[in-house]
Amino acid sequence: MTISNAAQDLAAAGSNQVLTFTLGEETYGVDILRVQEIRGWSPVTRIPQSPPHVLGVLNLRGSIVPIVDLRMRFNLERAEYTPLTVIIVLSVESPMGRRDIGLVVDGVSDVMDVPNADVKPAPELGGQVSTEFIEGLAAVSGRMVMLLDIDKLIGGDVAGVAPLPVAATA
Repeated sequence: MTISNAAQDLAAAGSNQVLTFTLGEETYGVDILRVQEIRGWSPVTRIPQSPPHVLGVLNLRGSIVPIVDLRMRFNLERAEYTPLTVIIVLSVESPMGRRDIGLVVDGVSDVMDVPNADVKPAPELGGQVSTEFIEGLAAVSGRMVMLLDIDKLIGGDVAGVAPLPVAATA
């Protein structure tokens, strides 16, 4: 049984597998079925006039992938990139269709089974704080995990960073 078949079986049974990662002291999670790759930090090529949290792009096996610093996207304190800093490449649905996006995070934790019954809705924090990108909150192994709706969080941010063909070398 492959990982994606196992994740689909768990979803049918009332639970989901999520990849958890950290930003500072907080733990976040994304649907494991969206994860394409996890790779170490590497420098990116800047794109002029992109939002500050869109660091630039990487060439991953012939595809141009926008890279988003999630700390900057969440307006968190800036941190230096370390050997533990990773890029999680996710499949995201954007206004331009499905595409791969890289998220820079402090570190990857693990893959967890989260029972659907344990997921609580995001709290209403008033009009000043947007929580539309939080699918829910779950207490897993004694810690609170924020489950992110990656399409709402990142999908619109990179619509303007169009995928470019990689030039063939002569």
